Amino acid sequence: MTSSWTAFGGDLHLDLTERRAAGAGLRAALEDALREAVQDGRLAPGTRLPSSRALGEDLGIARNTVVEAYGQLTAEGWLDSRQGSGTTVGRRAVPEPPAPGRRPGARTTPQRRTARHDLTSGRPDISLFPRTAWLAAARRALATAPHEALDYGSPLGRIELRQALTHYLARVRGVRTDPDHLLVCTGVTQGLGLLCAALRDRGARTLAVEEYGLPPQHAVIRAAGLTTTPLPLDEDGALLDRLDARPGAVLLTPAHQYPTGAPLSADRRAEAVRWAREHDRYVIEDDYDGEFRYDRQPLGAMQALDPERVVYAGTAAKSLAPGLRLAWLALPDALLEPVARLKVLADTMSPVLDQLTLAELITSGTYDRHVRRCRLHYRRRRDQLIAALAEHAPQVRVTGIAAGLHALLRLPPGSTPEPELLARAQAAGLSLNGLAWHLAAPGSTDAPPALVIGYATPPDHAFPAALQALCELLRRA
Repeated sequence: MTSSWTAFGGDLHLDLTERRAAGAGLRAALEDALREAVQDGRLAPGTRLPSSRALGEDLGIARNTVVEAYGQLTAEGWLDSRQGSGTTVGRRAVPEPPAPGRRPGARTTPQRRTARHDLTSGRPDISLFPRTAWLAAARRALATAPHEALDYGSPLGRIELRQALTHYLARVRGVRTDPDHLLVCTGVTQGLGLLCAALRDRGARTLAVEEYGLPPQHAVIRAAGLTTTPLPLDEDGALLDRLDARPGAVLLTPAHQYPTGAPLSADRRAEAVRWAREHDRYVIEDDYDGEFRYDRQPLGAMQALDPERVVYAGTAAKSLAPGLRLAWLALPDALLEPVARLKVLADTMSPVLDQLTLAELITSGTYDRHVRRCRLHYRRRRDQLIAALAEHAPQVRVTGIAAGLHALLRLPPGSTPEPELLARAQAAGLSLNGLAWHLAAPGSTDAPPALVIGYATPPDHAFPAALQALCELLRRA
């Protein structure tokens, strides 16, 4: 005796067979089944239940039995029943069932407290995501997509997106590639993992990285079986004279070093390419926020110096949203087949509909217009940050602000140590990262404290309060 019915478009299965076999009456069996559905979360608070007549017909039992069961559960608080509104699951607090493998009452690790103010770096203001334009592009893309687009396809990605990216990257970033050398992946993180695995298969054991970088990327490199060799940084970017023949590649953020903000000088760009040629190695160029430049001319992609020695990695995570999981690699001939083969093993191919939608956004010009709007928005944010710090924390030196979505705040010697400063920020409900967190080789440092501020992260309504909290923190530093 079972029922599958729809409430607001969702199916729910009720099975009374086992309860009836165990000797329970019809009404008791129905009450138990409904209680269990509420307790285990299949019926969320506020969910509308079918009418007593509809459920009775579905189960093959008398309507009065359902009416009585609904009445009992309403009296117990499990259900709500109002004249003219039908019967819904009650708003009472439902005990959370224990996680699999955990005893009821066992102690759990406390969850991390959500900060009131979020200035962590590496993320855009996701409230800027162009929902209406994306939806319109998705409809157009789906309406015109060939049937074969929805089948298993090339691990490189949909040809529509690779063609659109080829023209866009050449026009905006100066990248020299073609659709047959572009691979679409689910984020630069996946792309880096695929590259590291391919390099390891070619005999690489070490990857050179900038002294400060993104810890998740360092973790990906190590997970691929490679060790990291940190390169010191100065105002011209990474010091490449420290490179020797041991690393299989070097990972750089040449347009806007993350997190210090320094661009890699022209001489050092040429030096990196020369090193790769001489030692049969590769440069991995992470162009994570290449679209956002404010006070200087955009720096073209380093990849254009030698497409056979520089792997270009770009992403839609900063221009659109991280949740899209769309990024791309422009690959040299020698790495194309190995990386594509590893992509097949990883997940076969990236989601097709999102690729088609992004291709439509780019070819229609909508993506360019969206990026321009975001660039103006983030520039205003940056200017507000600079003005607030000049007024409330003039002792702080702000660097890396000519581009990107974050700024580096360097505090003077003698300021509150970085760990204590971050603890104060957490206590004040302010989430941000210190510079030391980004070290490729974590350890103690004698450098004055510095904070990496993601001024792009909060939505507009939350930015003023986050900025005020930051200024108060720095005023007492």
